[in-house]
Amino acid sequence: MGTSDASQRDKEDRMMLASLEDRMQRCSDHYMITCSNFLDIRQRSLASTAMSHTSSGSDSHISLQADVRCVFYGGYPEAERTVAVFLPSYIEDDPDTHFAAVPEDDPLVLLRATAPKGSPKLSHRDYLGSLMGLGIRRDMTGDILVRENGADIIVLREIAEFIEMNLTRAGRASLSFEMLPLSQLQIPESDREIIRASVASLRLDSVVSSAFGLSRTKAHDAISAGIVYLDDLQIQKPEKILTPPCKLVIRGRGKSILRSVEGTSAKGRTIISIERFR
Repeated sequence: MGTSDASQRDKEDRMMLASLEDRMQRCSDHYMITCSNFLDIRQRSLASTAMSHTSSGSDSHISLQADVRCVFYGGYPEAERTVAVFLPSYIEDDPDTHFAAVPEDDPLVLLRATAPKGSPKLSHRDYLGSLMGLGIRRDMTGDILVRENGADIIVLREIAEFIEMNLTRAGRASLSFEMLPLSQLQIPESDREIIRASVASLRLDSVVSSAFGLSRTKAHDAISAGIVYLDDLQIQKPEKILTPPCKLVIRGRGKSILRSVEGTSAKGRTIISIERFR
């Protein structure tokens, strides 16, 4: 990344954190639920770190109000893109429980897109491109779960009606939409496999190497470059010891889950079980 690109990203990060602080303050001042726009995994890691930072001298520090709780929420437990939801103290349940009971409080809604029978199958890129074509920013939309004849698209409630009324095509197919509660979300089965591997230790670089089929050197480089996430937090310490179960993501490459330690081999190596998503 060039100097100008890094400077632009740093500026965008500061604006994102300032927006989060503003939403948190509104929650505290007005005793109401507020939320951010959608965050990708890197932004979520940055936000999470900023809100847990204890150094008051840090430019990226966000001091959570005592009467406010922050939870990352994307409409379902495995969501890749999430919003930061700020909850006033009178709400003690987790967001899924509270929003199921009080759906009008949910800042997210489900738009179910359906293509006519016989239409060409559309890809994630087709749906995303059509949304961008309407002028919808990426941070206004969450996960897009593609199925054979359509997709379930999670969006901010405030733009759902606009999309429903104006998005009529994606790729070469026409679309119809219905707005539904997130409880009706259809999550497609993931293409995954369980593998057993032996590692010298539970160091992050060693497990990442096995989980993603990389050499130890390339795993180390990916961690040092800041594109490896452990349970949605950026980790740049190759020597960190992992405790299963935990989720590992390499940005732009995919995710795996370290499920368990199965034992020790005759040569003293650790046998681990990994769920690899393809």
